[in-house]
Amino acid sequence: MQQTDRGSYRTQESLGRQFRHSCLGQLIILAGIVCALLFIAYLTVPNEETMMTEMDDNIRQCIEANDSIKTDWIDDAVNNVGYIFTHASDEPNKEILDNFNEYNKLEYYHHTFYATTLLRNNFKAEGIRVGVGIFGVVIPTVNFNDFLFRIGPMHKGYDQKPIKSSIIISGDNWSNNPELGL
Repeated sequence: MQQTDRGSYRTQESLGRQFRHSCLGQLIILAGIVCALLFIAYLTVPNEETMMTEMDDNIRQCIEANDSIKTDWIDDAVNNVGYIFTHASDEPNKEILDNFNEYNKLEYYHHTFYATTLLRNNFKAEGIRVGVGIFGVVIPTVNFNDFLFRIGPMHKGYDQKPIKSSIIISGDNWSNNPELGL
């Protein structure tokens, strides 16, 4: 039997479909998506005023929430996610915030595609990242044990153990933070 349409069983894909299914085409599409996301991130980096306002609110919420029992790092992570969508109470404890502002300092750093906020105090002079701003959202990474509320002598002498009752600073080897009585 003679076939008249010999060789035409192959489907003809369009050039665009062939490009999308090729390895080079998929890499170019992926690079285009990444460049678009980086451009959007560049345009939506939070400015210093926004970062400081949001971080002040997040720190106040962290101080207010410290009266509950925390067992592991996941409690801080869940609280930090919640801080994105909530706000601190209108009437903060003035004494605690004054102590916080006396011994701690927030610093804003603008990077190309995101911004960070560092907390500096006498115990962590190199700074601790307490917030990241990207795509117009400030994501807190605060931990109550990083805050310094008061200072005092650490040793009676060089060969003595640290004084736990007079120094209240963060860290596993020193002591717990004070009860805030909120």
